[in-house]
Amino acid sequence: MSIMIDKNTCIGCGACEKVCPGSLIHMGEEGKAVMGYPKDCWGCTSCIKECPVHAVKFFLGADIGGMGSLVHTERKGDILSWVIEKPDGEVQTIDIDTKESNKY
Repeated sequence: MSIMIDKNTCIGCGACEKVCPGSLIHMGEEGKAVMGYPKDCWGCTSCIKECPVHAVKFFLGADIGGMGSLVHTERKGDILSWVIEKPDGEVQTIDIDTKESNKY
């Protein structure tokens, strides 16, 4: 598992830097988000959920069954969608109603 940051897509808002519990993300010289040591990432996905332009993605390696898929989130009101982009081009979306997600 690893976080990937697309510098071409990043708008330098700093939202990912603010929420990273490990303080692993910082703003680089170009004003874009950078993660110095992706292997140290805790996998909490906070940065992914905060990025407004989907520049931060989670890489799902073969070791956890992801086979190289990339994951980002999209929010529409109370619905948080986890978008999985598979290597073969297939896109799978899992929608979570955030108002209902902790009612178990």
